[in-house]
Amino acid sequence: MKHSKVGSVMVGEVVSVVPSTPFQEVAEQLAEHDISGLPVLDEDDRVVGVVSATDLPARRANGSGGHVPAVYAPWNGTGTFPGEDRDALTAGRLMSAPAVTVHAEDTIAETARAMLRRGVERMPVVDEEDRLVGIVTRRDLLQVFLRPDPEIRLQVIEEAVVAALGLPTDAIDVHVVDGRVTLEGRLEHAGQIPVLVKLTEQMDGVVSVSQHLAAPSEGSRPTAGSTGRWSPSATAG
Repeated sequence: MKHSKVGSVMVGEVVSVVPSTPFQEVAEQLAEHDISGLPVLDEDDRVVGVVSATDLPARRANGSGGHVPAVYAPWNGTGTFPGEDRDALTAGRLMSAPAVTVHAEDTIAETARAMLRRGVERMPVVDEEDRLVGIVTRRDLLQVFLRPDPEIRLQVIEEAVVAALGLPTDAIDVHVVDGRVTLEGRLEHAGQIPVLVKLTEQMDGVVSVSQHLAAPSEGSRPTAGSTGRWSPSATAG
């Protein structure tokens, strides 16, 4: 079964900084490009951390004529580092490390779940040697979740019900509304239930899977459950 890969939706041109980049420049880059975070690279372009707007203390530009919107660090109500000279702050001191990264060959579904689990809005994409090759955001991943419901339904029937389980096309009732899939019917064996649910979950565009399936070895009583997936309503980028 083929799933969309991160490499198909990532942005290749990435704004980045190095560990020695001053606080002022980090803040200006975030404001200028209207982004929530920047990867921090070493001399070999390897991602060593990520600095985000929430990592920065409150600060406005000095007399250089520019103005950087104030942002506030979550650990201090004043938005400052106690006892710290903000002029001496650098990306290396502000960044979160190690960086949470993905690879271009990772599936979009896996990456969406990782973003939710880690609570991040954007992730650097790296190669086998952890060198930066792109960036992906929740907004980028949302593209996959805009598939038409009939297209998702057809894939569930053809690839999961027929190809994987070897059942007739009408063996299971498949209903899809706004990417939410409901599976109803009887299978030949109880072990097929988790297989069908798992295969459906992994398909591009599936937001959630609910099942009301029965199998002979479990008696005639259907088992019911619901498995959550990343909701496309979380689109902050």
